[in-house]
Parts: sequence; C-alpha cells; structure tokens
Amino acid sequence: MNENRNAYIAATIYALIIGLSFMFVKVTLTVATPLDTLAHRFTIAWIAATVLFVLKKESIKVTKKDVLRIALLAIFYPTLFFAFQVFGLVHTSSSEAGIIQATLPIFTLIFASIILKETSTRSQKIAIGLSVLGVMYIMYMNGARGTNTSLIGTGLILLSALTASLYNVFARKLTQRYSLFAITYIMTLFGFIAFNGLALTNHVMNGTVHQFMQPFGHWDFVLAILYLGILSSLGTAYLSNYALSKIDASKMSVFSNFATLITILAGVIFLKEEFQLYHIVGSIIIIIGVVGTNYYGERGKSNEKI
Repeated sequence: MNENRNAYIAATIYALIIGLSFMFVKVTLTVATPLDTLAHRFTIAWIAATVLFVLKKESIKVTKKDVLRIALLAIFYPTLFFAFQVFGLVHTSSSEAGIIQATLPIFTLIFASIILKETSTRSQKIAIGLSVLGVMYIMYMNGARGTNTSLIGTGLILLSALTASLYNVFARKLTQRYSLFAITYIMTLFGFIAFNGLALTNHVMNGTVHQFMQPFGHWDFVLAILYLGILSSLGTAYLSNYALSKIDASKMSVFSNFATLITILAGVIFLKEEFQLYHIVGSIIIIIGVVGTNYYGERGKSNEKI
C-alpha cells in the first residue's frame, strides 16, 4: 500500500513538472530552433544523469540486447514525444498544448487493454471519460470564443500524446525487468545522441554551426533549458518509470490531466494568458475524473470488470 502511495506521489510530481515544461519550452523557442532546444535539453539531462551515475558508484548491469530493448522504448519517449511536443509548440500556445495533451489517457487505456490485457472497471471508464470531457469542454469554449488554433500544432501535440501512451504501455513491462536508473540513463543517452546528431547535421548542412551555442547568451534560455534538462527530461523519466513499476499504465496516464491544470495556471500567472470561468469549470471536471479513475480502480476491480 505504501508503494502505491509513493507511486501516486511520484506521478503527481511528474504531472507538476510536465505542466510547467510547456511554458519553459515556449521561452526557449524565442531564441532557439526546436532541434537546438531538444539538443541542449538532452545534453543537460545526460550530463546530470552522468553525474548521478558517478556519485551512485554502481554499475549499470545490462547486456547489448537489454540496451536495444530500452533504446526501442526511447524512440517513443523521449525522442518522438519531445520532438512532436516542441514542434507542436511552435504552432500553438502552451496552455492549448497542455489541454490537448490530456487526451493521453484515452490512447493509453486502449493500448493497455490490447497489449497488456489490463482490465478496467465500468466506473473507471466513466471517470476517464469525464476527465476527457473536461478537456473537450475547455477546447470547445476556446473555439466558441474565437480562439485561433493551428491544425498542424494540434496534430503534432496529439501525436506526442499518442507516443507517450505507447511508452506508458511498453515501459510497464520493462520497469519490472530492469533497474529504474538503468532505463532512465539509457533513455537520456539515446535522446542526447539523437537530438544532438539531428541538430548538428542540420547546422552543418545550412552552414550555421556557429549559431548552435548562441542561445546560451540569454539568461532566460539558460534557466529554462536547465529546468527542461534536469527536471523535465531526466526527472520525469525517472518518476514515470518508478510510477509505472508500481501502478497500471492507464492510471499513470490520467495524471497528464493534472499537468493540463498546471499548464493553464502557469500560462495565467507567468505568461499573462486569459483565464475564464469555463477554465475553472473544465478544470473541476478534469480533477473529478482523475480522482475517480484511481479511486474506482482500487475499489471496484473485483466486481465491476467488463
């Protein structure tokens, strides 16, 4: 029971960090390209992971076959997830992206039932549907107020939610086979190699290699990239892997809706984005759905499986 409680605490902290990350990504994009942002983000994350590795003084006991398995997982998260997210944020606002990202539980519930054969109760499904309804209500009201949305941005953020849900499902098995630090380190290393390779190749082809490190001349970029690298990349990878080793993938995914609330609040407080009554109503619906999903998952499995 204590392990489940710790898993929910980890998932909550994960949601808080992810919720704020959209705002920090928008900050980095004011002075850096999406690929450069990703490259610098995972360079910081890999350096931090390596420092932890040295301080822990323990070896990562994995075979080449194990590394391949984890690398395949890293294609979904962090590679595709963050790539779709960052390029999507070029075309949409941080709060809008956070709201769209909350569709993740739908995809995870579907994939978890197909791939992991996870069962869910009728009440759980209703609660997830309620949470998603809150997201849809906010998006509908945005449209009713004439808020401009980009199809490209929306599509890319939806794809990031799709890849995150696949990661949630496949990571569920790997987190029970390998150490959390081994998975997190290899995933971070994969992101470091992939994004730096892509960014530097792009600069070489365009003859702009000298521009690669220029964003570090801006203090707002430095602070944002440290947050994204250490907390949002490395920290969330460890927290999500820990939570997924203890609780079902479908339960973990619902915490993305908590991240949506944090994203909206961050937009209002720091980016001075508009906050209306319908945001409050939608947020309350989302919270009820998140709490209900986990409550009924624990209490009703024995007699409500369908």
